[in-house]
Amino acid sequence: MPYKDEKLHEEKVFKDPVHRYVHVNDRVIWDLIATPEFQRLRRIKQLGTTYLTFHGAEHSRFHHSLGVYEIIRRILENFADSPRWDPGERLVSLCAALLHDLGHGPFSHSFEKVFKLDHEQFTQAIILGDTDVHHILEQVEPGFSQKVADVIDKTYEDKLVVSLISSQIDADRMDYLQRDAYFTGVSYGHFDMERILRLMRPLEDQVVIKSTGMHAVEDYIMSRYQMYWQVYFHPVTRSAEVILSKILHRAKYLYENDYTFKLKPIHFVSFFNESVGLRDYLKLDETVVMYYFQLWQEEDDPILSDLCERFVNRHLFKYIEFNPNEQMNEWNELTQLFREAGMDPDYYLEVDSSSDLPYDFYRPGEEEERLPIHLLMPDASLVELSRHSDIVEAISGKKRTDHKLYYPADLVKKLSDDHPAKRRIAELLHLKQPYKGANNHAD
Repeated sequence: MPYKDEKLHEEKVFKDPVHRYVHVNDRVIWDLIATPEFQRLRRIKQLGTTYLTFHGAEHSRFHHSLGVYEIIRRILENFADSPRWDPGERLVSLCAALLHDLGHGPFSHSFEKVFKLDHEQFTQAIILGDTDVHHILEQVEPGFSQKVADVIDKTYEDKLVVSLISSQIDADRMDYLQRDAYFTGVSYGHFDMERILRLMRPLEDQVVIKSTGMHAVEDYIMSRYQMYWQVYFHPVTRSAEVILSKILHRAKYLYENDYTFKLKPIHFVSFFNESVGLRDYLKLDETVVMYYFQLWQEEDDPILSDLCERFVNRHLFKYIEFNPNEQMNEWNELTQLFREAGMDPDYYLEVDSSSDLPYDFYRPGEEEERLPIHLLMPDASLVELSRHSDIVEAISGKKRTDHKLYYPADLVKKLSDDHPAKRRIAELLHLKQPYKGANNHAD
């Protein structure tokens, strides 16, 4: 029997808190799960620094990747009898679902921003490079790894396959909304996935939802909206991300200026030099990063030492509402006052902005062009979701943005009362009013 058609002697199952069970019957999928590259995902948290806000958020990219695979497996079971579905695309869909997050680095998006990396490019590099994952995929058939990489890259010729994994209603989002809600302990991310899956229909280049499932899709859209603002963009999580990025920037600065580290950053050198290769990338996970942060608390550089202590022990920055587009004068003044007070604003003052577009209609030719969700009407016509749903219409195409200014309240408080900068800093940071904290509670 060809490797691509080989089944396990008996079905393997993973017990899962979201989907109850993840079922594996294909030898290819089982072998991919066992690779070092996929097992590495156990050491990459799904939600980065969010565990410092919601203490249950310790789940990994490994969990999520299995979940996305399971959703795709179930969708394809439902498509099996449809003349619009090509069963020859089954294995490439399952493999792409399983491997779609393979290239995430430690603390994911925060890490990417600092070192100007793209996890999707590294996902494709792992799939196409000299890795166990690549060798397994090539056993399916020559060029199969390129097919899987093309699905990740959204350039695969069968757009229906791409839409299952990357669209405005895809298996990736359906898993992470429910999984992240479960592990953070919130209720926002729950929606009726069973109904959505049952009413999904394959078309030539996308999946659509029968019109009778519109309310379940509305619930999904609103769940996504709530999760982004209540969990993903939580200001305490963003405070931790700010400190994380400052640590990495400081370590890079010290390395470039020939600082003598007590613990040399050997795992970061290629990142600092912007010459990181696949081998170095795969060696770096969150256990390694946290090892450095733990020991860098003892460094002689006071900024690196302080920032690492803050991250490791959750002594986070406080925050206030602050719009840099409207408060540039205040920003410039604060920057100068922080310097006068001996607090380097490059590391102790930061404006962080978050924005989200919960649902978008079709905007051809625009950046990050998004295909809309279509409803399949009783007369077999297609209607774009926001044209049929008042709820979705109300939020379609509307980007919400939030700005916060982060600063170390403890260092401001330690300034002597007669310090010439302290009073004005306190006024600009509204410290005469009760300020919002980031140290004691999640909310």
